Amino acid sequence: MERVGLLAGIGRLPVECAKAATAMGYEVYAVALLPDTDKELADCVADYREISIAHLDDILNYLKDNDIHKVTMLGKVTKELLFAGNVQPDARMLKLIMSLPDRKDDTIMMMFVRELASIGVQAFDQTALLHKLMPHRGTLSKREPTEEEKADMEFGIRMARELGRLDVGQTVVVKNKAVMALEAIEGTDACIRRGGQLAREGAVVAKVAKPQQDNRFDVPTVGVQTLQTMIEVHAAALVIEADKTLLVDRDKVLALADENGIAVVAM
Repeated sequence: MERVGLLAGIGRLPVECAKAATAMGYEVYAVALLPDTDKELADCVADYREISIAHLDDILNYLKDNDIHKVTMLGKVTKELLFAGNVQPDARMLKLIMSLPDRKDDTIMMMFVRELASIGVQAFDQTALLHKLMPHRGTLSKREPTEEEKADMEFGIRMARELGRLDVGQTVVVKNKAVMALEAIEGTDACIRRGGQLAREGAVVAKVAKPQQDNRFDVPTVGVQTLQTMIEVHAAALVIEADKTLLVDRDKVLALADENGIAVVAM
């Protein structure tokens, strides 16, 4: 049975991936990178270990010791952890971070990919096991968006693509074709809260892949938490990029959307 490694951040996506990989006959070896990684993951894999995202040597040694040659990296891990001092990097991680030309998402993730490759481990496409979670074009919720919301969705998609082109973030909050908030280091939920508060109500959230998206990491993902945050700020609609965005816990997400009159569209 072929072994694959799973480097897991926060959210349901690592659990969904582990279940899918196991069903396909893979033996999954998972590393929980953060204390808030979904605890169900331990029950879905052949082996489970908790190692801080900042302890790069320990992560690489675990993969080597278990003869892992392919890994996927899934789940939310924000750069804010490193900048806020919430985790203490080991010597290897600190040296690499200090050597980087900048702290963009892709720059940091490519650092991980290179380090994995240095021990003979290949990072593979995040979506390889999860294509079924990527909705095709169309309205996913019961409620169709209004004409005004459609216009904001189209505007939001354009703005989000520009944000992604700059490798700053993937999410934009808009209202009446005005940008309320752009995602940066704080992450999607904080962006939605800030933009939703400025919009007061009726905001449209847009999330897209970067034009230069590398599917080995940071594939755009929405889930239950995204909808719960939108509900907090009375947002009106969510638009994602069709066939390029992972929709986790689809039934729960759309049930929340329908209960709260939120339009969800893959565009």
